[in-house]
Amino acid sequence: MVPNGDTCGSHPDYRILLVGPDEWQDKAGPATARLNGIRVTAVTTAEQARKTLVSDDPVDCVVSAYNLEGTTGIRFSAESIVQNAASAFVLAPLTDDMPPNSGTESEHVTWVVPLYADDAGPTGVDGLRTVLSRERKYSRDRQQAAQFRGVFDNPDQFVAVLATDGTILSLNEAAATLLNASEKTVTGKRIWALPWKDGKPQRRTVQKALRGAADGSYTEFEGVLSPSNGTASVDNEVRLRFRIQPAAGDGGDRLLVQGEMLTERERLEAELRASEELHRVTLNNMTDTVLVTDDEGEFTYVCPNVHFIFGYAAEEIHEFGTIDALLGEELIDPDRLESEGVLTNIECTATDKSGTEHTLLVNVREVSIQGGTRLYSCRDITKRKQRERALTQLQQTSRNLLYAETKAEVANRVTADATTALPNGGIALYHFDGAENTLYPMAVSDPLRKMLGSLPEVSLDQRTSINRAFVEERVIQPDETDVSDDLQPLFTNIDDFAAMSLGKHGVLLAATVDGPFDGVNKEIAELLAATTEAAFDRLDRESELRERDERLQQQNRQLSEINQINEIIREIDQAMVHAETREEIETTVCERLSASDRFAFAWIGESAARNRRLHPREWAGDNQGYLDSVSLSTMDDQTLSEPSLQTMQDRSLTVMDNVANQLHEATWCKEAVSRNFNSILSIPLVYDDVLFGTLTVYHNDPNSFSETIRTVFSELGSTIGAAINGIQRKEALRSDSVFRLAYGIRDPSFVLFRLAKSLDCTLEVKSEVTQADETTLIFVAVENASAATVVSEATSLVDVTAGEVIRETENGGLVSLKVRDPFVTSSLATHGATRRTLEASPTGVRLVVEVPDSATIRTVDEMLSGQFTDVELTSQQKQTRPSEPQQELGSLMTERQEEIAQVAYHSGYFDMQRNVSGRDIATTLDISHTAFYDHIRRIEQKFFAALFDRQQQYITVE
Repeated sequence: MVPNGDTCGSHPDYRILLVGPDEWQDKAGPATARLNGIRVTAVTTAEQARKTLVSDDPVDCVVSAYNLEGTTGIRFSAESIVQNAASAFVLAPLTDDMPPNSGTESEHVTWVVPLYADDAGPTGVDGLRTVLSRERKYSRDRQQAAQFRGVFDNPDQFVAVLATDGTILSLNEAAATLLNASEKTVTGKRIWALPWKDGKPQRRTVQKALRGAADGSYTEFEGVLSPSNGTASVDNEVRLRFRIQPAAGDGGDRLLVQGEMLTERERLEAELRASEELHRVTLNNMTDTVLVTDDEGEFTYVCPNVHFIFGYAAEEIHEFGTIDALLGEELIDPDRLESEGVLTNIECTATDKSGTEHTLLVNVREVSIQGGTRLYSCRDITKRKQRERALTQLQQTSRNLLYAETKAEVANRVTADATTALPNGGIALYHFDGAENTLYPMAVSDPLRKMLGSLPEVSLDQRTSINRAFVEERVIQPDETDVSDDLQPLFTNIDDFAAMSLGKHGVLLAATVDGPFDGVNKEIAELLAATTEAAFDRLDRESELRERDERLQQQNRQLSEINQINEIIREIDQAMVHAETREEIETTVCERLSASDRFAFAWIGESAARNRRLHPREWAGDNQGYLDSVSLSTMDDQTLSEPSLQTMQDRSLTVMDNVANQLHEATWCKEAVSRNFNSILSIPLVYDDVLFGTLTVYHNDPNSFSETIRTVFSELGSTIGAAINGIQRKEALRSDSVFRLAYGIRDPSFVLFRLAKSLDCTLEVKSEVTQADETTLIFVAVENASAATVVSEATSLVDVTAGEVIRETENGGLVSLKVRDPFVTSSLATHGATRRTLEASPTGVRLVVEVPDSATIRTVDEMLSGQFTDVELTSQQKQTRPSEPQQELGSLMTERQEEIAQVAYHSGYFDMQRNVSGRDIATTLDISHTAFYDHIRRIEQKFFAALFDRQQQYITVE
């Protein structure tokens, strides 16, 4: 039997009353023996149980036997005393005593657990123990639920149940009233979506508290709810102190939010605490210092942040005794302070604990607080004053740089002014040389020069802060400097530095030699860098503008020059068109070139004695006896020949820009300079590689012949040469006498000589036709060789592009050969010479030509000497020109008609017994046979008209 009042468990919080006889107790007692947290009381009768239930010690659960003295367990469970005292009633009958279905139909019995009477009863004991443990848990849950309900139904508190993500699951009536909303409209929203007065900051506070509660912590915060319309307060705002804590629920983890409305006093106290905290944090962290003194200047209060300016702790400031010892005497006028009440913007200097001087801006106000009568507010404006001084200097520097004309001047000005702008340091400017890809030190401030000495050059392939700043176009400071920096020894000599890009121009290295390179220094250095870069950009722009202006001026000069030269050329061209003689051409050219002071002097010379001297033909301008005083012979031993002689020898344009530069190299230079001939230009008068002479002009100014003038004069030389050649041809046609010249040619490169020598035959040119593609078709009579053999051998040569047998005889025949370059006879005709004989044999070539005058003789000599390596004039005879009606008749044909007539004639088309047809000739000429016959009819018509009607004039028909 379990003794009455026996307990079990180390922390009894649940009381069980066992009611039953002793033999029943022996069975029921073991069920509670090993249950922790349970206190057991055992009685044997129902009467004893009633007395126990009405005692001051409450019973949570009654465990009863079925058979009790005077009653049964079922009837006992229905008694009101039992119902009111215990929350659970367990009927535990012995299996021998319990009738079938005993207790199962009673509404007052919570559990029925049979106990076995025999020794097999552990199963019943275990069942009772399980029931009691479960009942104890149910009791605790009921207690908690009752407590939660009590909290939830509190009419003076804001209560809500949340999911861990902040979603409102439910809220009490008090919360709905405060929000002026129903529970249905609020549930499902996030708690931070409620109408908080402070908006976003308050929402962040709520979210932070939620995260803490979700992690299992109790969190608190204060907030003001401001519903759109409500009755909680006059201004519809309610301040609450909220607590969020975790709470378990049937659906999983939950959060319980409780909000308690603050009274006015609590609200004021909370605001006061917050204000005190704000002021404490502000005073401890702001840079301005507040000092309070009495009328004698003794300190009554020192702000805790006093060390920011003075470097002293508050206790050390008190040891100064008075404000005069800290800020200096006579800082303020007491009478003025008394009359005005406040004095502002008093500037003074003070020295901090390390000995550094600071500039302060002090405001003084009369107060009455804790024994203090004067409040001093001190602001450190040292950096501001430094910045002001630097900006003033920078403004002056910027103004000075407007007048700088070179980059060196800009660099020297900036580095000199940097000493004022950066009183504890200076700058060095590096200039980038794009040709060398190197940064060169350009200028350096005196403090840095004394500290660093000579600065090194920096190439882009080095690893330095300077070229990094240039390449990366940004500011490089020590915290970004690699330990492998090639300039590391340089940086160890300075306290701090910053390398700043100057764009394409280079780098500005700003450094301090006394103290750190702080924000103000960096700002000043950046302004210096920007100012310097802007000055360099201005100089570049001005240089570009100057270069552009110079180019425009040069272009204008060239244009004026071109216009002037074009005017001269037009005048010369017009004059040459109407000139009848060579003398007229040469006179016109010289006069036009020297007219209106265009050139000081101009003359034309003709080569004589096989290009060994020049003979002046015409001149104009102020000669001043120059041609009589200088040698015009190449035989004179001079280091430098007169330009006209050089042109005669080289057959190319000769220019001397400044004669004075060669003053000691030739006598003629002194003669030219003495006559103010300072620049000379000479051109050859050439046509078809034949030199007719030289044209030389002189100008009073050095460097007077631009590239444009040189180009125009070169073309002018060809034009004059062509005009002279044309005049000579006209004179040749009008002349009654001719010179017959015979030449012997033994040049192995001459195609006819090569063929005659190779085939051991004789070749004679009968006719030649210059074609449109500048090739020449020659008709050659062959003796002592097969015509086909000649054609085959000729076409194997590079100079012959085609060949054809025209007529073949027993001893030779007639062939046509197409020669690649203009043939020698064509060149002769161009210069007024007429071929009479051109015959090639194995021993040489015999050429007989007729020329109209001695000038043409020189031209032919020069042309043949230039074309063949071995040529010799074998005879020269003057003869009277015979009348040649065929020349007059030949002039009636066009060049194309003449070509067709010659090919037809030499092909045997006009022979009595011809063996070629018109179609054959047309094929040779690469035209249609109808076109051939049309040309032949036109030619015949012209010839017959010329014979029978001398007065008829014909129009040339192509």
